[in-house]
Amino acid sequence: MIANDGLFISKPERLAALATRYALPTIFQFRTFAAAGGLMSYGGDLVDLYRLSGTYTGRILKGERPADLPVQQSTKVELIVNLKTAKALGINVPLNLLGRADEVIE
Repeated sequence: MIANDGLFISKPERLAALATRYALPTIFQFRTFAAAGGLMSYGGDLVDLYRLSGTYTGRILKGERPADLPVQQSTKVELIVNLKTAKALGINVPLNLLGRADEVIE
């Protein structure tokens, strides 16, 4: 599992290439990693997270106190599986996992 860190978020292609090079199955929080060649990602939808941030910003700009706003988190979670990478690593992804995936990259 690759930690959610600013350094790692900015280098999904490099991380995916290194993981494949060293035959390390990896998972990351955001879709960009699986799209860049990582094995899979599972986490909140960034668009949904940005929408929530925008809603909070709007409420604060309209005069609400930040301390009065409720704590919220993304309710949409995505599972993305990259079958091309799985094949390169010699991993057979179970069909029930593929059936639950929001997106399968081939």
